[in-house]
Amino acid sequence: MKKIEKKIHPGYFDKVLSGEKKFELRLNDFDIQSGDLLILKEWNPEKKEYTGREIEKKVTDVSRFDINNLFWPKKEIEEKGIQIISIE
Repeated sequence: MKKIEKKIHPGYFDKVLSGEKKFELRLNDFDIQSGDLLILKEWNPEKKEYTGREIEKKVTDVSRFDINNLFWPKKEIEEKGIQIISIE
């Protein structure tokens, strides 16, 4: 089990803290696996500093995607974007 620290903007931090947001969309530039701990540190982008608030979440699943190998044509993805939908 690893601990991975990442910045998170205040609006998203509050949603994770309240339990409303149950996913993270991140660039695949670090190694993270199920069972790891994700430490989200609130970051104020205007002041360019941490606020001091943080939350620790256990990673339950990691899905990785190759933008060139998805279900839709790349052109449609570029035009419309992609949604990540959280479900309960």
